[in-house]
Formats: sequence, structure tokens, C-alpha cells
Amino acid sequence: MNTFFLRSMWMLILGAFLFSQSTYGQKWVVSPEVIGHGHGGATISGFVFFDENKNGTRDAGEVGVSGVLVSNGLDWVRTDANGFYEIGVRPDMNLTIVQPSGWRLPTDERMVPQFFYIHKEGGTGYEMRFGGLPDTGPAPAQVNFPLIREGAAGQQFACAILADPQTYSNQELAWLRDGVFADILNGDYQQGDCMIQLGDVVGDDLDLLDRNLELAAATGLTQWLVIGNHDVDFDAKTNDDKADSWRRIYGPNYYAFEMGDVLFVVLDNIYYPCGEEDVARGRTNCGNPDRPTYNGRLTETQFTWLQGLIENTPDDKLIVFNTHIPFVSFVDAGSGQHQLDELHRIHQMVEGREALAIAGHTHTTENHSPGQLFEGWSESTGIGPLPFRHMIAGAASGAWYQGDFNVYGVPMALQRMGAPMGYFHFDFDGADYRERYIGARMGRDRGQWIGVNTPAFRHWFETIIEWVFKHPSERDSIPPYSINDLPDTRLLTPGDFADGVFLTANVWAGSAETVVRATLSTGEELTLERTQQGAGEGHIRASEWVDPFTAARQLSVARYAYRSTRGEQRAQGHELFRGSRFGPAPPQPQRSIAAHNMHLWRAQLPELPLGIHSIEVVSTDRNGIEYRDKITVEVRAERPARFWRHELW
Repeated sequence: MNTFFLRSMWMLILGAFLFSQSTYGQKWVVSPEVIGHGHGGATISGFVFFDENKNGTRDAGEVGVSGVLVSNGLDWVRTDANGFYEIGVRPDMNLTIVQPSGWRLPTDERMVPQFFYIHKEGGTGYEMRFGGLPDTGPAPAQVNFPLIREGAAGQQFACAILADPQTYSNQELAWLRDGVFADILNGDYQQGDCMIQLGDVVGDDLDLLDRNLELAAATGLTQWLVIGNHDVDFDAKTNDDKADSWRRIYGPNYYAFEMGDVLFVVLDNIYYPCGEEDVARGRTNCGNPDRPTYNGRLTETQFTWLQGLIENTPDDKLIVFNTHIPFVSFVDAGSGQHQLDELHRIHQMVEGREALAIAGHTHTTENHSPGQLFEGWSESTGIGPLPFRHMIAGAASGAWYQGDFNVYGVPMALQRMGAPMGYFHFDFDGADYRERYIGARMGRDRGQWIGVNTPAFRHWFETIIEWVFKHPSERDSIPPYSINDLPDTRLLTPGDFADGVFLTANVWAGSAETVVRATLSTGEELTLERTQQGAGEGHIRASEWVDPFTAARQLSVARYAYRSTRGEQRAQGHELFRGSRFGPAPPQPQRSIAAHNMHLWRAQLPELPLGIHSIEVVSTDRNGIEYRDKITVEVRAERPARFWRHELW
């Protein structure tokens, strides 16, 4: 008997008796009730019911729940007054219900909600590295789905939404545990709140998925997962098979659930392996059978499923789309593969409705307001200015666990536009929401980096970048500069002002509505301007538009040089990305550098008189949340000697 059926039968047998404790008290650990396995009819039916005694079985007297949406991955039906449904059987389907507002689904011991039955007659049909799906046999006659009231979200609730944990190893899972998961564990979340992981939950090794879920379950939050391009079966022969191991280990690859006045829609927009149809769309990365890859798009089946879901959702609900590949991205604005094909079709489906799109994939935080447009969006996705807010949630792995270690022993891994690894905290109130980005282990009061972009910094930056872009065979093995060579950017001279000194604020979740102001010690006030306005322009790339705080930490990483005489060979330097080696070597730049940025603000500093000056920078986001930082700059006639003066001794 295969592990899929062992798990299912074990949970059915123990459903009435198995309880465990979490942060918020008792978990309700049962599975859907499967009756008449192997029935093999053209339809499948069952009840969605109020499980009063929480045993997972529809007992006499337990009433049905009416109006619950049920899907076979294509079609939709609602339960009748008795909680009964009947729907057609598809050969390969996820039978799912939409958790209705005011109710809660059972979870397994990993806090995975049990709202589904996976059916694939014949299974994957060939060997897969991570097992794929076994033959589930003919569809059962009946599947009953239990619900309870206790712990259900009300109109006000919170969600921790994170993207790209992307752990390639158990070492990286430990960094996830001690980084973002530690913050969520201490985040004052309540029963009825949720956690959503927006894909690339693991890094190609699906055997790590269970450990992720076990660690995440320590938070006590229900675990809703989105499939990413590093979560698929890379040995799948067709897109229909690529999520088979994911479905066995976690559950459906697309689905929906309600909480309060919010409908969360989880989409699978990883088409793998992409082929001739994608090449015809202009995705020239596709179609090579020797190098299979993915494209960001939905299948027609999923479009039909989504249209039916939206038509069955009241107009006053907020619709939150959750995907791995973003609908649009600033950092990858010119890429078709890394944004969603035919996005205009989704925009049309929700025209006139309240909606939000949130994704992962790019390892950037991006908060795009309605009306924003960057060069490349129209060409890649078929849309114009955005009709509603589109966000990218950063990465729990930051820049793939690169960078030097912080005080918690976790790599800083500053992301592609400089934000730290972290997650978004969302507070929902009816159909309204407030978002806040939480940098890992940095507290909720921090939301920006403040820097001073000087002529000396620009020379340092440009020299290293020139070295980076040379072929390794044409450059010295040691970079031209390290962090030790960067002159103090907060010690200025009159000559610096003559060549241009810029005050910068890298506001991690900044959007078009964000306002950034600075107050100088002279009493003068400056308004910092967003460097990328989102008015149809492309990327601005020049050293004077760079965040020096981030660049200083990304362009000189000491971790490359770590080595020992008695340690393991694979511990020398460091190892990331499927075991790729990084060192031992002299300190050098990490592979992801914030050379262009849509959440950077700057203002040119006027020439300040000689002396010590304090500068306060306050950014205020669209929700009225303020982030305040004060820095000290010195203005000297000349730069004083930097190092110990041997000549005096």
C-alpha cells in the first residue's frame, strides 16, 4: 500500500481521537470523510456539515452547511439547504470546498487545512524523483467535509504573508526557522489568523516541504501554500503532472478560501514544461526538450475555474489573488516569463470590484498602486495602468540566503532592491486592509534604510560594478575595493557638495502614496522624491540613483572567505543554490545587487556649514504608518586621517 493511502486511512481512523496542542490551544485534527472508495461513478457527492463533536464523521443529527462552494477544478456547485452537493468527476482533479466565512476547516498535524480530496486515476504513471501521485483508483461515491465555528475568523483578522522561503537544504531551513518564522512566532497572532506562503516554499527538494510545514505549524497558524517554480516535479513530462508530488505532500495547486469579507484565490501560474504554445507567445526560453523550463501563465481550465469562482462571489467581497509569479513586476518588467501572460483577462473578470494581487518570485518588495505603469508591462502582459493594487511580498530567504551573517546567525541576504528578508503583515477589517513589511528580526518600528550618496561612494560603487561585469578570466581574483575601502559617507567636505551629495531613503514597502520628508539641523525641510515614478518609464541605472546603505553590504561579503582546517570540505566558503560553491575566496560582491529600485527616495543636500548636523527622515505610507530615523553627518574642511597615526609614535 502506498504512502498516500496510508496517510489517508490513518487520518480517517484516528480522526475521532487525535488532538494536539498549539500556541492557541487545541487543534482539530481530522480529514474529510471518504465513503465508498472505488465507486467509479460519473459524479461524486457528499455533504459539508457542522462537525459538532469534532470527530470528522457526519454523525446523526449533525446538520449540513448550505451555500458552500464546491469545485472539481473546473466546475462549481453550491451545497443545498441540507449541505449536499453533487459534481462531475474529472480524470485528474482536486475536489475542493471553499472555506466559508464564519467557519473553520480542520487541519492536519502540520496545520494544513483539510478542504480537499485528490483524485488522479492511474496516478502519475511513471517514476518521479519525489514520488508523484499514486493511482488513486476510481473516484469514491461520497466525500464529506467537516466544518466548525470555533476559531473562525471574524470581520477583523490578520495574515502573515511571505514569499520564497526557497530552502535548498536543511541548513537553510534552520535560517528560515531563526529568521522570518521566529518573527511570526512572536508576532502576537491569534486563532483565526492565517499564514500564506507564496511559492518557492522549498528550493527544488520537495523532501524538505514537510519540515517547512512542521516548523511553520509552531506558529499555530493555518498554512495556505502557493506552488512556485521551485516546488514542481522537474522530471514531469507534462504540465498536468508537474504538481503531482506537491499535491501528495501538501494538497491542491489552486483553490480558494474565505475569511471575513475576503475571498483568497490561490492560483497556479507555473506552466512547466512550457512548449511550442509558449514559443508562439514570444517565450523563446521555452520549447527545448533538453532544457525544460517554465512560463508564467494559467491554463484554460484554470481561467474557466476562476471565472466561475468570481461569478459566485458577492460583489462586496475583497478578492485577494495569491500567485507565485507576479502579475507584474518592476524588477523584471521586460520579462514575459516572469510576469503573467494574458493578465488583461483577470483584470476584466474583476472590473469594478475591490481586488488585490500579491505574489513572490522576484525576491523584491514591490507595492504598485492603482494607475502605476512601468515600461515592459504592456508588452509582456497585455495591460495598461494598473486598475488595483499589485504587490510582491519580498522573500523570506532575502537574496537567496546570501550576504554576511547578522547577530542571530542568519544571513542578511539584502534583496534585489535592498529590503531585508522578511514578510508582510496584513490586517483585514471587512473588505479593507493595511499592509506592513516586517524585516526579519528587526521589529515593527523599522521600515527603511537611510543613506548618503557621495562622490566617493559613487567612485567606489562604479569601480566594483565594472569588475563584476568583466569575465572572470579577464579580471583579478580580488575585487578592486572592499567595504574597508569605502570612505565614510557621513563625513562630508565642501568639495563633496560641489559634486553632489544625495540623502536617500530606501522605504521597503514604499508605494506611490508614500511621502518622505527630511528635517535638517538648520531647520530646513526637504521633500525626497521617488526615483521611479511609475509613469511608463524604464529602469534608471546610474550610481547617483543607488542606495549606498544597501550597496555597501551587498558589494563586499566576507562570508566568501570563511574557511577552517578541520571542518567539512563543503563548509569552506559557503554553499547555496543546489549546492553551488561560493569560495573560499577573497570577500566579494553577492550575486544580487540593488542597482535599480522602485522604492528609493532621494533629495540633494544643500551645502551645510562646517560642523555636526543631525538629519531626521520620516516616511509615511499610504496607511499613515510612519518610520523615523535620525542620522548624524559631519562637515569638515578636510577629511581627517582615517587610521592610527604611527608617525606620532
